[in-house]
Amino acid sequence: MTKSQTLSEDLESVAQRGLPVEKYRDRTFLVTGATGLVGSLVVRNLLYLNRRFALGLHVTAVVRRIEKAYAVYEAERDDPALSFVVWDVAEPPPESVGPVDFVVHAASVTASREMTERPVETIRTAVGGTANVLALARDSGALGVVYLSSMEVYGTMPDADGPVAEDRLGFIDLSSPRSSYPEGKRMCECLCTACAAEYHMRISVVRLAQTFGAGVLPGEGRVFAQFARSVIDGRDIVLRTAGLSEGNYVYAADAVAAILLLLTEGEPGAAYNAANEESHMRIRDMAALVADRVAEGRVRVVYDIPDDPASTGYAPDVKLFLSSARLRSLGWTPRVGLEEAYRRMIAYMRETEAASSGSGPFS
Repeated sequence: MTKSQTLSEDLESVAQRGLPVEKYRDRTFLVTGATGLVGSLVVRNLLYLNRRFALGLHVTAVVRRIEKAYAVYEAERDDPALSFVVWDVAEPPPESVGPVDFVVHAASVTASREMTERPVETIRTAVGGTANVLALARDSGALGVVYLSSMEVYGTMPDADGPVAEDRLGFIDLSSPRSSYPEGKRMCECLCTACAAEYHMRISVVRLAQTFGAGVLPGEGRVFAQFARSVIDGRDIVLRTAGLSEGNYVYAADAVAAILLLLTEGEPGAAYNAANEESHMRIRDMAALVADRVAEGRVRVVYDIPDDPASTGYAPDVKLFLSSARLRSLGWTPRVGLEEAYRRMIAYMRETEAASSGSGPFS
């Protein structure tokens, strides 16, 4: 049982979405990046579906450090349907990774500073890791693969005048070390398309908008977690940029529902945006929403912009409004808007902190 009532509600919500769970019956799943936010939630949702519908499935969680895995999966680590494999996907898979039926490839560098300071390793993890994972899927005769890409593959699109579908791409500055991340993602998408065409594999790509919600991990440093932590601590929200980038967002449970759906229903070689169009806004406007409505005016938004903004590792300002029409055509619908996403994430953070301190209802 999870330590969070909020996360428990999300797990049940995904279970009630009419996913093709019978196609999962008695199947094996491999999830890379399983100690990250999205990867861990995919694992947790699969385990919940297994218990809820008695599916007889097995989940192999690929991790880089077993100690971290045990901490992340404290409530699930004794589940007989779950096993862990220590594997840096940039290296060939260990022999302990057996044949699998479905693969969710979520392993990736996610910290902007690391993309800037270690661009070679960022590319190596992306391209080399994806090549290794797809080779394993091919050798296994996998029934379905979903690769987790990013909205950053779109680059800068100053001429975008409306919702952007999957067939449009903008400019990525290859002279910037941080471009190791979006350009690496583009190459990985190309590799997925190539494998789908040449080897007749069912591989779909999901281009995730900024994803957050219940399940956020301790130590998460991305902007959404910083905003939430400011609300919890009663501190002002500090923006290190002017906040002019247009953000596209999707609640974590909505993202997981999309990934699980694409495992069996996605078109081979196709990419799908996963974003809640109603949650589209500039970073500065999201900060104001959190301060004024979620924190009910108890915190302010202040700006502390460094003289050299590039040194922070943040992505350049982007004008981008993602369309999820292709994913919606498969029956997917986002259910949680931005304000509720923050409220649920903050509730989760408070519940898990209370449980860890032994003072909450889940202790």
